[in-house]
Amino acid sequence: MVTPRFRNIALTVHELEDGEFHWVLMEAVDGAVDDVLPYMVLETAAHPQPNYSSALVAGVAAMRRLFGGEGPRRDGFGPTLF
Repeated sequence: MVTPRFRNIALTVHELEDGEFHWVLMEAVDGAVDDVLPYMVLETAAHPQPNYSSALVAGVAAMRRLFGGEGPRRDGFGPTLF
C-alpha cells in the first residue's frame, strides 16, 4: 500500500451555544471500523463566530496558518500528533 502524501484533515463547525459557532480541525487516526473513520481534534476556535459561514472561513484561515499553501503534508510540515 502507498502512503498518502497528505494527512487526512477535516474542518467542521459546531454551534456550542445559540448563535456561537466554533470551528474544529481534526485529523483522521488509524482504526477505521465498519466504514467509520475516527478523528482526533487538532485545534479549535478560541472565540466563537456569529454565524456558521464566518466560523467556516475562520477555520480555513487556521488551516492555512497551520499548513500553508502546500497543505497538510506527511513530510513534517505543520503539527503532528502521532
